[in-house]
Amino acid sequence: MKKKYLVSLLLTLGIIFGGQAQVYQGISTIQSVLKPALSGSGRYKGSVEAGYSHTLSKYNGDFIEISTSQGYQYNSWFYMGAGLGVDVLFSHPGEHFGEGTPPPGQRGVAKTAAMLPLFADFRFLIGGTTSVSFFLDLKVGCSFLLSNKYIAIGDGYLTNKEYFFLDPSIGIRIPCNKKNNKQAFDVGVKYKLLTSDYWYNYNNNITLQSLGAFVAFEW
Repeated sequence: MKKKYLVSLLLTLGIIFGGQAQVYQGISTIQSVLKPALSGSGRYKGSVEAGYSHTLSKYNGDFIEISTSQGYQYNSWFYMGAGLGVDVLFSHPGEHFGEGTPPPGQRGVAKTAAMLPLFADFRFLIGGTTSVSFFLDLKVGCSFLLSNKYIAIGDGYLTNKEYFFLDPSIGIRIPCNKKNNKQAFDVGVKYKLLTSDYWYNYNNNITLQSLGAFVAFEW
C-alpha cells in the first residue's frame, strides 16, 4: 500500500514540475519573441498610412483614412502586427432618401461620421527589403462609429455602432535610406469591406465595399 502511495506521489510531483517547466518554457519563448519588438530593436517595424476610398454600390460614400500599424518583421517576407486608425466617412443619401420609415429612437442623423478601426495586420513581401519590391497586405478587425447618430446613406440609414472590418491591399515598397533598409515609402491600391445593419422601411444587412489608393511610410 505504501508503495502505491509513493508511486502516486512521485507521479503527481512529476506532473506538477513537468507542467511548471512547460509554463516557464512557454513564458521564456514569449519573452524572446516580444523583447525585440518592445525594445524597438531587432526586427520591430512601424508604419503610418494615409488613403482615400470610394464605395462601389448605391450606398454611396467616401472615406478619408489615416492609420498606424506596429509589429514584428519575423523574416524577410512576413510581417505581423496590430494597428488602429481614424476613417472619416462622407455619405451621400440617394434621391429617395427620407421616403422610408425613419429608424426608431432619438439618435439623430448625420452625413459625416468618424470611425475607429482596430485591426490585426499581416503583410507578405515579394522581393526583399533592399530594393523596390511588391507586397500583399491584409488588415482584419472591427471598426467603431464615434457617434451616437445614424448615418444617412442611400435611401436609408446605417444603424450599427460596430462594424466588421476587412482591408486587403497590394502595392510597391520603395526603400528610401541606403543605410537603413527598414525605412521605405509604400504606394498601393486597396479594397475595404464593412458590414452593417441598414434601415429602410425594414431592417436589412448590407456590406459597404470601397476601392481606393494609399501612401505610407514605414520604419
